[in-house]
Amino acid sequence: MGVLPDVHVRCLVVGGGPAGMMTGYLLARAGVDVVVLEKHADFNRDFRGDTIHPSTLELLHELGLLEEFLRLPHQELREIRGIFNGHAVPIADFSRLPTRCKFIAFMPQWDFLDFLSSQAKRFPTFALHMQHEVIDLLFESDRIAGVRVKTPDGQREVRADLTIGADGRHSITHTKSNLEMDEFGVPIDVLWMRLSKRENDPPQSLGFFRHGKLLVLLDRGDYFQVGFVIPKGELDAIKQRGLPALHRDIIRLGPFLEDRITELDDWTKIKLLTVQINRLRKWYREGLLCIGDSAHAMSPAGGVGINLALQDAVATANLLAAKLRAGPVSVADLKQVQERREWPTRVIQTMQAFIHRRVVTGRESKSGDSLPILLKFFQWFPALRSLPARFIGLSPRPEHIHSPSKLTKRCS
Repeated sequence: MGVLPDVHVRCLVVGGGPAGMMTGYLLARAGVDVVVLEKHADFNRDFRGDTIHPSTLELLHELGLLEEFLRLPHQELREIRGIFNGHAVPIADFSRLPTRCKFIAFMPQWDFLDFLSSQAKRFPTFALHMQHEVIDLLFESDRIAGVRVKTPDGQREVRADLTIGADGRHSITHTKSNLEMDEFGVPIDVLWMRLSKRENDPPQSLGFFRHGKLLVLLDRGDYFQVGFVIPKGELDAIKQRGLPALHRDIIRLGPFLEDRITELDDWTKIKLLTVQINRLRKWYREGLLCIGDSAHAMSPAGGVGINLALQDAVATANLLAAKLRAGPVSVADLKQVQERREWPTRVIQTMQAFIHRRVVTGRESKSGDSLPILLKFFQWFPALRSLPARFIGLSPRPEHIHSPSKLTKRCS
């Protein structure tokens, strides 16, 4: 892409993650002039999650994209199992969901974003500009009028009738706009690393739990992306114990990793992911709407963050696309998006906070190796597994495509 000149657009989307790319796609599909700005040169980096849930696959079906999407390399998880204190427990069975795809698709998020961006580029009203980092907002009195952007060739200003902040948990849009954030304490962080994969490794599962600790493995073809939960703020103490002690902690949860654990031979191969649960009190002000992680950072629990962000994007297009095509939108219009999406966000964040307080704390527990009674119920009564399947697979308020469509596409 060339340098973006100083321009005025109907809608500017800050951030090319799942929420941003889906918003850009849906608005362009509706005939709205939309520009998406992404600060990186490509999408190929380590994201926190690779899960495409049944609710998202249903959206792709409604858009006529599902068949093409499923031709991309992916793994399909039709049942979530966890290993709790050495016991394999089925947690969620997606076979009864009222969706076309009764599974979670595991796909590297960069492949998902490449797919969405390639589809969006077929619309003449869509533009994606990489290596365009938003560094400030433009104000006209009390209204957000656009952004100031740093590019490889200097700074530019982009003015817009509406700026949508989809730039993640470290959002420049919600920070610079002085929107107030409520933080909900989380007692954990995650160590993020890679280990090679072997032919006889166990299948994808929810994770390995033991006495308050958790190990998650994401299957990325020839390697596992590994997440190891630690108590918040204790990375320095873990480093002081040394790598061999960390190896032992990981092997206690996943014994089959013992033959490759020494691949983690340097701390530079281990990243710290800071876990947050927070939510803006107000997701909007005149000229600006925040969605996805910019409006509400989620814990990795349940892997629902990506799909909640996509649901925000769909609701945004459903409520605003037709109005944006005709002209600017009002603060009352933006308020409708928060009113639509805040309740499911609150429900999920409350559940995640409960999980961290009662189940996954990162700290060693002295409890025995028996299963809690709730997990035994999942073993005894298979029908109960449909409840977490609906919560994880569909979310409390799944969205459907209601935004208008102008099907004119340019040639690829």
